[in-house]
Amino acid sequence: MTDRRTQQDAEQSNTIKDPDQWTTGDEPMTGAQRSYLHTLAEEAREEVDDDLTKAEASKKIDDLQEKTGRGK
Repeated sequence: MTDRRTQQDAEQSNTIKDPDQWTTGDEPMTGAQRSYLHTLAEEAREEVDDDLTKAEASKKIDDLQEKTGRGK
């Protein structure tokens, strides 16, 4: 269980980085990203490229989460 202080500290930490700043952002997307991306794309009725990098996939996932009402 996470207390409020721990959660507030986590929200202000550098654990959440912009995908453009990831040191591994130019590597191919992970299998988990690919799977979730395709799930979201299907719900949003959009096509997605299978050749995205980790950073590109993360950004596309954020975009599709907003469009589908999932996520944050």
